[in-house]
Amino acid sequence: MTSSTQVTPTVVQTRNASAVSAATKTARPKRRVLLTVILGVFAVLWLLPVLGLLITSLRTTTDALSTGWWTVLGKSLTFENYANALSGATSGTGQSLASEFFNTVAIVLPATVLPLMFAAFAAYGFTFLEFKGKEFFFAVVVGLLVVPVQISLVPVLQTYSAITKATGIQIVGTYPAAWIVHSSFALPLCIFILRNYMSTLPNALVEAARVDGASHFQIFWRLIMPMSIPALASFAIFQFIWVWNDYLVSFIFAGTTNPVLQVGLLALKGQYNQGWNLVAAGSFVVMIIPLIVFFSLQRFFVRGLTAGSVK
Repeated sequence: MTSSTQVTPTVVQTRNASAVSAATKTARPKRRVLLTVILGVFAVLWLLPVLGLLITSLRTTTDALSTGWWTVLGKSLTFENYANALSGATSGTGQSLASEFFNTVAIVLPATVLPLMFAAFAAYGFTFLEFKGKEFFFAVVVGLLVVPVQISLVPVLQTYSAITKATGIQIVGTYPAAWIVHSSFALPLCIFILRNYMSTLPNALVEAARVDGASHFQIFWRLIMPMSIPALASFAIFQFIWVWNDYLVSFIFAGTTNPVLQVGLLALKGQYNQGWNLVAAGSFVVMIIPLIVFFSLQRFFVRGLTAGSVK
């Protein structure tokens, strides 16, 4: 009698557990379907402006100025906008997007490589070297993340002007002027990302390299840098896209003598702001390179950003 009393609750508990498990398995597909629908709605809303931009880039100037893009049905579409945008026939800068492309590349590549190079050295020091005030200096670097570039434009311009007066070297209107500003304001975030990633690397490898007689320079280049490629690629994507899409800094410090693509897009509007279809076409042309960079490095993106976020 006692044994039957002991077995019965076990059977009941097993049946209850099976029922709960079956109910859970049934509820999970419903939640996934609901989540998929919600995300699909947000994706459509997010892509709606892009669709409008695409349709506008294929419309004539008259249609683009007189009716909305949603009235495209029954209207004529043309690819001439892309040809005119690339040739710069209507650009107020007198240059084509092709020539402005080289100006943009001349600014973007150094402004991406320079902060990566200097931040990698700083991140290595904050991670693997011991020196007085290390945590304080790193806190200062993190604090600099909240400083917007806009508030520094006037002081930087005044500094450039003072250097020009003292040395006679013209800085404003050249590529290095934009390099310095972009690289300086990218350093805090780059150091933060790289330091967090390097802190997840096995310290035993560094200690073994030191025992073998490797210097810090050798450890940095032969050991740490190859293992930090995901973090380097993650920040490279961020920095490349930020600088590529930048208008303000490039316009102020590189000037109209070396106009970048964003300046060229603004000029495509024309004198009387009637070239919005050309701006739409030029925008799609400008998108191509950032998309190529993102999709070619996306396998490193999440891995590099999430490393070091959880201990």
